[in-house]
Amino acid sequence: MFSSTTLAIDPKKTADAIEQAIRQQVGELRRRGVVVGLSGGIDSSVVTCLCVRALGAERVQVLLMPERASSSESLTLGRLLSSQLGAPTLVEDIAPTLAAAGCYTRQDEAIKSMFPEYGEGWKNKITLPSILESDRMNFSELVVESPTGERQSARMTPKAYLQMVAATNFKQRVRKMMEYYHADRLNYVVAGTPNRLEYDQGFFVKLGDGTADIKPIAHLYKSQVYALAEYVGVPAEIRRRQPTTDTFSLPQTQEEFYFALPYDKMDMCLYGRNHGVPAEEIAAVAGLTPAQVERVYKDIDQKRRTTHYLHARPRLVEPVTEVHD
Repeated sequence: MFSSTTLAIDPKKTADAIEQAIRQQVGELRRRGVVVGLSGGIDSSVVTCLCVRALGAERVQVLLMPERASSSESLTLGRLLSSQLGAPTLVEDIAPTLAAAGCYTRQDEAIKSMFPEYGEGWKNKITLPSILESDRMNFSELVVESPTGERQSARMTPKAYLQMVAATNFKQRVRKMMEYYHADRLNYVVAGTPNRLEYDQGFFVKLGDGTADIKPIAHLYKSQVYALAEYVGVPAEIRRRQPTTDTFSLPQTQEEFYFALPYDKMDMCLYGRNHGVPAEEIAAVAGLTPAQVERVYKDIDQKRRTTHYLHARPRLVEPVTEVHD
């Protein structure tokens, strides 16, 4: 029977198991430490804390990687945690690399195809409609804001959407490139930071934040990550911060960009879908109707189908035997 305590964890037991796994995996991969890209969000903060607890601060290289659209709060919170932990920390401003690759120019081209007046000083974000009132078609809307604060929005054309997302994905891929530079330099592994909700639902960029050598919290629901955060020492300022993509120049929650619901309700629905829990049971605890839960179940299945490619390994013409020592 699903209840409000079904997803509860023992923070100490959970942290101990993850820390042991980190030590074991780093050793098995014959590396000396871990590189973590710290965004100032809950997931990367918890992973950073776990790595420091597992290996010691001196064996964890923290990277802060802001760009033009990053919130200043992200850098402030990242510095707060890394200072508290005492881990070596580098700030790598990736904006020049993104500009050289045409990230911002290609984004602007996509936006101007819908809003020709878009230009210097304007801001943007992508949103999805709510799933709670009716079955949604996953048509994304582009929201733009002029320098005077006037907002406009319109359903994105497929061409504009694909180009804008493709250009935006430069950000995650450049960050990962930077993480692997430092991992190669130090003979470290790269730690990924997705939780179960993000990992299961394909909320990552292939060869970007989807790439890592170890993924310490990919088995934890996001609500469980929050439960672990206080135990491992994540500052209250980070724990109170609303989950955000920190990808577009306008403030944007993960809910409005990708997920159907706030993370706590989404966790319940994902658990229900994973364990065959009737929609009525989830609805009673999540404060939703059974019909709404069924719509979320359908959305979970749809995202798994459409993001299967992100999890797929390279396809070979013939099997190749892997030889290991």
